[in-house]
Amino acid sequence: VQLQASGGGLVQPGGSLRLSCAASGFDFTEAIMAWGRQAPGNKRDLIATISVAGNGIYADSVKGRFTISRDNAKNTIYLQMNSLKPEDTAVYYCSNYDTWGQGTQVTVSS
Repeated sequence: VQLQASGGGLVQPGGSLRLSCAASGFDFTEAIMAWGRQAPGNKRDLIATISVAGNGIYADSVKGRFTISRDNAKNTIYLQMNSLKPEDTAVYYCSNYDTWGQGTQVTVSS
């Protein structure tokens, strides 16, 4: 199983970023997928989940600002992050609920 997140970077408060996670090594079309994040000194938190049918569920901390989506033809999930806040600063990871992939750093700062 390989899960490779990308798209992180430095963004100003109020800005947007789109993360991608390319998956391989398992049946992606039958997998519930998720994004999590971990800030320094904190535990990793699940923030968004997407069902096989494409329905998203969100943590309260990101609801209304983040959108999870998937492209089954590309074995990829996405996380569109809008209205970013400094407290969104973390390493972001994707998961198939069995494995966590390598993360991508998101820093929200002016």
